[in-house]
Amino acid sequence: MGVVNVTPDSFSDGGRFLDTDRAVAHGRDLVAAGAAIVDIGGESTRPGAEPVALEEELRRVLPVVEALAADGSVPVSIDTSKAPVAAAALRCGATIVNDVTAGLGDPDLYGVVADAGAALVVMHMQGEPRTMQHAPHYDDVTREVAEWLNLRLDAARAAGVRAGAVIADPGIGFGKTGAHNLELLARLGDVVAAVGVPVMVGASRKSFLARLTGATQTDDRDDATLATSVWSFTQGARIVRVHDVASSARAARLLDVMARATATGVAA
Repeated sequence: MGVVNVTPDSFSDGGRFLDTDRAVAHGRDLVAAGAAIVDIGGESTRPGAEPVALEEELRRVLPVVEALAADGSVPVSIDTSKAPVAAAALRCGATIVNDVTAGLGDPDLYGVVADAGAALVVMHMQGEPRTMQHAPHYDDVTREVAEWLNLRLDAARAAGVRAGAVIADPGIGFGKTGAHNLELLARLGDVVAAVGVPVMVGASRKSFLARLTGATQTDDRDDATLATSVWSFTQGARIVRVHDVASSARAARLLDVMARATATGVAA
C-alpha cells in the first residue's frame, strides 16, 4: 500500500503533494513502482496533529481519489475517520476505507462501508492523535492490541461490513512507545493468529526507527522501513503501508519466489 498524503503537515511528506496534480502524479508513480493499493489521506494523524474540517478534507482528497480510481490500475483506499469523507470517496471510486480510529471517531463510518460493500482497515490506537503519545501504557501490548482489534472487527461485521473485507492494523506508533512498537513487531505472528483476518503493518519512516538507526531525516529511514516490511511479511502480514514502494514491492516478490523454490526450480 503506497501512501499519498494530500496534507501540509504529515510527518514524512507534508506539503509535498498538497497540490492535486502533484498528488495524482505521485499516486501513479507509486503504482508504477509496484504498489498494489494507493491510500489517499487529507488529514494528518501524526502525534500532536490537529483535526481538519470536513469541507477542507473533502476538497483535498476527492479530486485525487477520482483521478486515481479512474485509472483503474489498483484499488484506491481513503484514509479517513469521517463517514461523509468515506462516503464521498467511495462514490468517487475508492473501494477501501482505512480508519485509524476503527469506527470510534464517527459511529456512522462502519455503516457507510457496509452500504457500499467496501473493504475496511481497522487500526488500533490508544487515545487520539493529539494526545496518543502522552505516556501510553499497556500491561501486555500484544495481547491487549489483539483483543481490542477483535472487538472492533466484531463491531464492523455486526454493522454489516463483509466478513471477508476486513483488515486489521496493530497501529505501530499510534499510542505506543518505541518498546511497544518493537514488541508488537516481534510478536506480530501472535497478532496475525489472534485476529484471523489479513493484517496490515504501517511502520514506514516512523520515529522509533530513527532512534534505533540514527537516521534523523525521514527519507533516510527507508532502509529501516524495508527491514520492517520483510520482517512483517515473514511473520504473516499481508500488507505493508509504505512511502517508498519500490523496495518493499521488490522484497515481496523475492520472498514469494523463495517460498516457492524447490530443488528443480520455482513452483507455480
